[in-house]
Amino acid sequence: MIPFTLWFTGLSGAGKTTLATAMHTEFARLGLPAITLDGDTFRQDLCKDLGFSKKDREENLKRAASLALTKLQEGQIVLSAFISPYEHTRSQIRHQLNQYPFIEVFLDCTLEICEMRDHKGLYKKARSGLIPQFTGISDIYETPRHPELVLSTHQDSIDTCLYKIRTLLDQKNLIKQYTQIAT
Repeated sequence: MIPFTLWFTGLSGAGKTTLATAMHTEFARLGLPAITLDGDTFRQDLCKDLGFSKKDREENLKRAASLALTKLQEGQIVLSAFISPYEHTRSQIRHQLNQYPFIEVFLDCTLEICEMRDHKGLYKKARSGLIPQFTGISDIYETPRHPELVLSTHQDSIDTCLYKIRTLLDQKNLIKQYTQIAT
């Protein structure tokens, strides 16, 4: 059995948590062991001591990658939903988890749409200066150079995005490997 990581990256509001949760549900339906690691949940618990500075963001992702590695070693599929704004940090995570298949999924969504979806009011707080160094407003998001999959979440439906993820997993024989073992 070969566990793998789906690392969802993109701006706040791009749909990372939505797609990770939907894929988790699909894996559960197939009887496959999976865990979802979500940036918002991390900030409420494991990383509540961290802010939004570059140093804090990198520490947040370092902790996420460490937990992901533990879960991979336990044989679980890891679905990670983190903004992950810096290319070098994503590369470090990929390297840290490199003994397992790693699939970077870039959720390409316009800033305008992400702001419209912002039910937590983070973009408004960032624009008013209450959240310094907020990705997309006062800090950069470095578009992934070589993601395995790019999803246009401002254009495609959730079902279309899930289909594209499943298709990629099928092409890489990752689901087939799991399904054969699970049956």
